Amino acid sequence: MLRLLARDAGPHGRAVLAALVLLVGGVVVGMAVLWPGGGDRIVSMPATVEGGAGQPVKEVAAEVEGTVRRACRQSRSPCQILTIRIAEGAESGRRARLTLPGTDLAAEVLPGDRIRVVKSYVPPGAEPPPNLEAYSFSDFERRSPLLILAIVFAVLVVALGRWKGVRSLLGLAASLAVVTQFMVPAILDGSSPLAVALVGALAVMLLTVGLAHGTGVTSLAAVLGSAASLLATALLAVLFVGLAHITGFSSEEATLLLATSEGGAGGGLSLEGLVLAGIVVGALGVLDDVTVSQASTVLALRRANPALGGRAVFREGLSVGRDHLSATVNTLVLAYVGAALPVLLIFEQSGTRVADALNRERVAGQVVAMLVGSIGLVLAVPLTTALAAWLARTLPPAALAHAGDGHAHHHH
Repeated sequence: MLRLLARDAGPHGRAVLAALVLLVGGVVVGMAVLWPGGGDRIVSMPATVEGGAGQPVKEVAAEVEGTVRRACRQSRSPCQILTIRIAEGAESGRRARLTLPGTDLAAEVLPGDRIRVVKSYVPPGAEPPPNLEAYSFSDFERRSPLLILAIVFAVLVVALGRWKGVRSLLGLAASLAVVTQFMVPAILDGSSPLAVALVGALAVMLLTVGLAHGTGVTSLAAVLGSAASLLATALLAVLFVGLAHITGFSSEEATLLLATSEGGAGGGLSLEGLVLAGIVVGALGVLDDVTVSQASTVLALRRANPALGGRAVFREGLSVGRDHLSATVNTLVLAYVGAALPVLLIFEQSGTRVADALNRERVAGQVVAMLVGSIGLVLAVPLTTALAAWLARTLPPAALAHAGDGHAHHHH
């Protein structure tokens, strides 16, 4: 379809294809330049329970065989004494005792629960403290229910979407691979979080749209519309994060990153850059949905009535986009409100006024992210609609039959 567009759509179609080539080339070059080199990262692990300074914590699975409550020395509430059996590793089958503190914040563990434990560390040559237990509680074992939920999700997507559902899952896997294999390591390697997020988000967009929707004109319009909107979102984020003095220091995650960074002062890691990166990546998912829908709507209108002019197609497509936009913006706003809900509850409980709560960085950061993402979303609708209408007008009638199918082949 892209080859057909280059041949039959005239100079306008070739200009759009040139923009696509520049975008893909820029993403490839950006990933090559920012790719983590495998050198010393700016974040190092602190001392751990098991391995001492610089060694990662090694958790193992265990099953709770029994629980009793006894009085605690350090607390008025009774402690929970667990009898556990190690379920993996070199000490699989070993039984041990584990004490959970008697506080209201302690987890309630029941017989039959599967948990994660960490073996207590004793330096070589040192005598273990008399009351030191062999293992300490880390967390519940959640991987099995998460796997079941993921399987249910995949089965439903494939059952309803069929081959397109399979392609969507492949796009999702590719997105996660970009995040885990490129974005996170590149940021830890000292690259600019905003640059990494932009390049990574554009790469994710190209992969997901291409895999889920093919390489047709719909995908072309959606990709270029998303890229332009994403760049506008990034520029707005840089401007308003700076104006609002969103530093990134207000979250617990920021405190942990500072504590584990080399030099103890954050090293080369920019917390403000991480805020910007989060805004860019957070806006991407909604952008893809809106731009693909708009491009598909415009091409469907053009196929239904090839006599429609470019302005008429744009006007009708924009009318559909307004309805879609109101629902999508509401979804985006509620997502950010949900993320900030615990903080809002704390402020309400403490009697903080709404204006003062909005001024706190934890809330202000979410407001900036929400509004910047929403503005990018609003811009995506007319941009993608105009681009798709322009492309639809330049396509010959014979090509319109396949314009919405990226996997169709045109034969002569």
